[in-house]
Amino acid sequence: MDILWNIVFNPILFVSMLAWLLAQGTKILLAFLLGRKVSPRMIMQSGGFPSAHSALVAAMTIQVGQVVGWNDPLFAVSLIFAFVVMHDAAGVRRAAGEHAYLINEMIDRLELSHIRKDTKKGRKEAARLKELIGHTPFEVCAGAIMGVAMAVLYRIIFMG
Repeated sequence: MDILWNIVFNPILFVSMLAWLLAQGTKILLAFLLGRKVSPRMIMQSGGFPSAHSALVAAMTIQVGQVVGWNDPLFAVSLIFAFVVMHDAAGVRRAAGEHAYLINEMIDRLELSHIRKDTKKGRKEAARLKELIGHTPFEVCAGAIMGVAMAVLYRIIFMG
């Protein structure tokens, strides 16, 4: 039980997951406030404002720096990892989402009836690619700021 306690309350893991949860919760709250459909599945969806991936890696990186030191090699690795994740979110994943949008548009316009899949209700419908998988640079920055703020607040509140 002591091992589980140490894992759950590891300051790096705890703050990182808290930042991710806050970012995902913000997406749900914004969807509700904007009158969009809200579902429990939204907690695991990618894309949108703010970037939960960016919040997670930014919080992780700041926590690593605070816990092990800013000149520790682990901080350097964490920082590089964070930049790769954030660059991927705003670059590769965003481009893939834009491609998915265009492919979905082509399928809709051409009415390609042979591109079908079975739904849970037994109907056939056009297969659609997920379009919202990446982020704008603004969404990535907002997530990163949220993650840094979470790590700094944790440090102020719990570590003096």
